[in-house]
Amino acid sequence: MADPGMSVTPYWELTFDADGDVDGSERDRLRAGVGDRGVRDLIVFAHGWNNDRSGATALYRRFFAPVPGLAPRARIGYVGVVWPSMRFCDEPIGDLPRSVAAQAAPGAVLDRDTRRALAAAFPGRADVLDRLARLLDERPAGDGGLAEFGRLVRLLVEPGPGAPEVADLLEEDGPVLFRQDPAAACAELAGALAGLDPAEGFTLPNPWNGAKELLRQATYYTMKRRAGTVGEHGLGPVLGRLAAAAPGVRVHLVGHSFGGRLVSFALRGLPAGVRAVKSVTLLQGAFSHYAFAARLPHDPDRAGALSGRQRRIDGPLVCCYSRFDSALATFYPLASRCADDDRSVGGLALGRMLGERWGAMGHDGVQGVPGTGTLTLAAALRGPLPASGCVNVDAAAVVRRGGAPSGAHSDIGHPELARVVLAAGRIG
Repeated sequence: MADPGMSVTPYWELTFDADGDVDGSERDRLRAGVGDRGVRDLIVFAHGWNNDRSGATALYRRFFAPVPGLAPRARIGYVGVVWPSMRFCDEPIGDLPRSVAAQAAPGAVLDRDTRRALAAAFPGRADVLDRLARLLDERPAGDGGLAEFGRLVRLLVEPGPGAPEVADLLEEDGPVLFRQDPAAACAELAGALAGLDPAEGFTLPNPWNGAKELLRQATYYTMKRRAGTVGEHGLGPVLGRLAAAAPGVRVHLVGHSFGGRLVSFALRGLPAGVRAVKSVTLLQGAFSHYAFAARLPHDPDRAGALSGRQRRIDGPLVCCYSRFDSALATFYPLASRCADDDRSVGGLALGRMLGERWGAMGHDGVQGVPGTGTLTLAAALRGPLPASGCVNVDAAAVVRRGGAPSGAHSDIGHPELARVVLAAGRIG
């Protein structure tokens, strides 16, 4: 058991490292505890981008709080997944207090908290991060500094020796953005962020204006890859062992942002024959809306990274989305566009990247899966939800506010969304 301040009980945490290795003592406490406490339904929640355990547990505390009152007779257990993700400190997380990031040295591009978070996200790369921070502060003239900046960023995105592989969309050599000329990449990002198109005759901003975004994209790419690793090589096998030890426990996976990717990739890591996962609920999922598609509309010879994996759920996959999620409407398409294997981001303003090819689950729901229905939030709460397959729930009625640049992305602390989780799992 963990976090005595948690408002629900029984509550456990599962902590994973970047390679998906779980804290063994936490895993064992969970496996023994669900039986000792008579748990029938186990809700497992994975956070998205985040800098520390306290932020994750605050999210879980807020989201889980109304559940006992909504299902008073259910025998529910709760699990908070803690994994090494990272956000830049200029990205607020919903209504949680903003970090005291403004304590950076005058003129510094990377504040103190972001530097600390980068060091935790990229262990053993302190020298690289120090040099990146100095280059961002100094902005040396000419292309030499940008070339060095790009080389250092590439060092961050390269997986270490022996890192587990996760099947995913192309990108075997890393996103093209990190392999092209750094000066051009930074210039294109600066123009994209400014909403400019050089074809229309505008003068692009200083390419150093795009250098921080290049580092941010490297972080996003690493967290995206890591979420898949932790899900497939960490959480999936843990759930398999739990099913063997406690075969009567019904598991309900919930993921926010990149955590939605994590719990979805856990379906890849489930041992054959395990049917313990009874529902999956994605809250503003920060991964491709074609992830479960058998064929990609823009490339019919390829399937989504999770094609057919929804059939590993003995129940429905419910995707909550909101058109007000500006983070997924802008930064996610930018990140996806930057990872393209045959075209650069060059000259495209953010507003022009919002085509169907680059959409995220949390912005417009599951796409490309036949039979997927769409419900309003009110209709989903009236129920019943489908017993299997994918269903999109338009949650814009409640997921609609938040500070720039994340918009409504983290506005998930609503009892209505907790009710969706319960309805998806037929809990209570």
